[in-house]
Amino acid sequence: METRAEPAAQAPLPERRPELDAIRMLVVIGLVFFHSALVFAADDDYYVKNAETTEAIMIIAGFGVVWAMPLLFLISGLGAWHSLQRRGAGGFARERLLRLGVPLVFATLALNPLPQWLRLRSAGADYHESYFGFLPRFYDVHLEPEEFPFLVQGEHFETGHLWFVVLLLTFSLMLVPFHRWLPRERVRRIGGRVAEATLQRRGVVFLPALAFAAICALARLEEEYAGWHRWSYLLFFVAGFVLAGDDRFRTVMRRDAGTAAWLGALLFAAAGPGFALADEPFTEMTALATASRALFGAAGWCLVVAIPGLLDRRRLEQPRAAPNPTPTTRRRLYGYLAAAVMPLYVLHQPIVVAVAYFVTGWSAPILVEYAVLVVIALVLTLTAYELLVRRTRATRFLFGMRPWSAE
Repeated sequence: METRAEPAAQAPLPERRPELDAIRMLVVIGLVFFHSALVFAADDDYYVKNAETTEAIMIIAGFGVVWAMPLLFLISGLGAWHSLQRRGAGGFARERLLRLGVPLVFATLALNPLPQWLRLRSAGADYHESYFGFLPRFYDVHLEPEEFPFLVQGEHFETGHLWFVVLLLTFSLMLVPFHRWLPRERVRRIGGRVAEATLQRRGVVFLPALAFAAICALARLEEEYAGWHRWSYLLFFVAGFVLAGDDRFRTVMRRDAGTAAWLGALLFAAAGPGFALADEPFTEMTALATASRALFGAAGWCLVVAIPGLLDRRRLEQPRAAPNPTPTTRRRLYGYLAAAVMPLYVLHQPIVVAVAYFVTGWSAPILVEYAVLVVIALVLTLTAYELLVRRTRATRFLFGMRPWSAE
């Protein structure tokens, strides 16, 4: 999913961290399960809703919300640090515009109208406007600078699930002037001191939890961005960028991963009652709602430390096998899915909504409809990637992939 740089401009490639690739794949494939569940959730305004809903879904889904997207931003920050070192500011900006900007524009214009049209069709039986008749209304937009970076707004227009790509592209481009103008040696020295203090003093790695608690409590949460405030994700992205700069941070995450996991789970459990009892827990400023959001934010940081730390620890504890020059089925599948992360992310939601539009008309138990929806959406998403995206240079370009096969 990255563009090639000239060999002379490349720094030595960093060690590949397969556990981070595994997390990205897990989160993106898990989004099919998550967005399918929203069809049956009582407390969410999803595009297509089943006649029968349940409140249990949001309780179960909440534990994924607290860590999944934050972890994607942290991993993206780690990758941004290495990409900047290899490509320089200009090359990094070009690479991000190709990998993120192109699929963002293409998918927003070509794929995102479908869920909005199906929302209108499922909301009322008297809506008979054709899809092509709806398109001009989707493209009727205006600028709202106060919604930065979501500047383009409209009654029906939306970036939808591509909000992640909008934020990631924005955060990445914000790095470029800092990389050009900041005194890098001084930054490295400061980062080294912080890394040494974090390594020597247990518990320092948990201090950022206070910042996340504060922003969630005071800036509130935004349901349309997976439950976090949009600028919380900038902190996760910057944290990943900083952690990539010194390998001692990785050692700390492995060391404190167990403590972070227990602490994150306890903080998330403590936040639960407030979210269940408050009228508007995401936005209201009552003591209960504010405290619950603070606990949620702190839990998110702890779990983001714990998950890669535990996986990294497990990987290093496993005995290293002798190199196998013949790719196994498992390794082929792993490489295939790792290259597919961006296209699968772009494709999955329109497909989930389209399948849900038909499945919700059945008179079957929720669990049956949910299972059928997940299976069909997964198969169609992977099939669309294989047949419509992966096989030509033009479609690979439009979905942010390398123009050559890397699986």
